[in-house]
Amino acid sequence: MYYQGVLTKMETEFAKPIQYYLVFENDFLNMNQLIGKNIHLKFVKYQCLNCGLNKVIYRQGFCKSCFFDIPQAADWIMRPELSTAHLDKEDRDLAYEKKVQLQPHIVYLANSSNVKVGVTRKSQVPTRWIDQGAHEAIEIVEVPNRYLAGITEVALKDYVADKTNWRTMLKNDLVDENLVEWRERLKGFIPDEAKDYYIANNTETNMEFPVLQYPLKPKSLNIKKEGTYSGKLVGIKGQYLIFEDQTVFNIRSNEGLVVEIGVD
Repeated sequence: MYYQGVLTKMETEFAKPIQYYLVFENDFLNMNQLIGKNIHLKFVKYQCLNCGLNKVIYRQGFCKSCFFDIPQAADWIMRPELSTAHLDKEDRDLAYEKKVQLQPHIVYLANSSNVKVGVTRKSQVPTRWIDQGAHEAIEIVEVPNRYLAGITEVALKDYVADKTNWRTMLKNDLVDENLVEWRERLKGFIPDEAKDYYIANNTETNMEFPVLQYPLKPKSLNIKKEGTYSGKLVGIKGQYLIFEDQTVFNIRSNEGLVVEIGVD
């Protein structure tokens, strides 16, 4: 059976274990059902997620010209403290920026390779944690806009990590942490503007990933360079497919690539 389509991050369902779905224009694959099967990947071409053209993908699934033009790739996406919609100030498209920035946001702690702080829209909980491969997470504050979440994250980054080590996450070389204690420890470093939004009474959310075998030395597949790859799928964590030979393939970082997928 063969399927073809442009890669976008896998859709997920919060269950035990997490359910993963790869959505193409004409196909819909429950990836959990492919675990234990031989998978064949083939790079076909590029397809920018914005303009749809066969142009080399620059970042985040967009070609270079789209990346530097569209609001979905503006700096405030990765650096929420740069958000300005609450000031009625446009960056690239004020209507879009108001829609995204002026809604409830969560500052959270997640434990994937280590305890890290992050920001997401409230509507993206727990999806964001799943995408990061976190096995436990907890909310710290819930604020009414992206800017407040951003300045809170910046303040807390002095006391806790803000990056995930993807190799450690995939090896499952993790230490369980008491995130309630972490949350309380960091409370005093929340900026004054966000202190009233502190969440005092909540518990950790735990994630269980569908993995039969974790890699000891994960090696990342560059499908653009290799052209093709075949291997037995043994697990999925974060947005990574994990194969028996310790190859891993990050769906998220390959958005905008058209691939053909064969299943034995």
